[in-house]
Amino acid sequence: MPFDGREVRKTGKEVKTGSWRFSGLPFSSPTQKFEIMKLIKAYIRYRKLEEVYNGLNEAGYCCMTFAECEGTGQYSDHEKEHISYKYPFAEAFRVIKLEILVAEEHVQPVVELIRKNGRTGYRGDGMIVISPVDNVYKVRNDEEGILAV
Repeated sequence: MPFDGREVRKTGKEVKTGSWRFSGLPFSSPTQKFEIMKLIKAYIRYRKLEEVYNGLNEAGYCCMTFAECEGTGQYSDHEKEHISYKYPFAEAFRVIKLEILVAEEHVQPVVELIRKNGRTGYRGDGMIVISPVDNVYKVRNDEEGILAV
């Protein structure tokens, strides 16, 4: 059965938040049920990674994944030092894919932080994609949903 954001753990018990934190921000209620989660994927310029990371980290978002990628697009300020060595025939540029899993209520603040810190004003600053997340399962134990984050 897909995760719909309204169910409680398999045991049917509510979860006390205590010191649990989700993406660096405290839970919103003293007893926490599953929340609707979103996966944010941001494709940003290679040289803007540190600024974006620091902005998110200072706002309390601690847990994210980075991947170096290479892609083509409409760059108006061809940063020659970031052109791909692997795919020079395609005029591919080095980009960073940042992924962060957040509760639905944190999507807009995260998007605003990424835009603010990742923007240069030139074409090719990147894009942000938001996807729904049905569920999350921890590999180490049986936790799932918000507890697995």
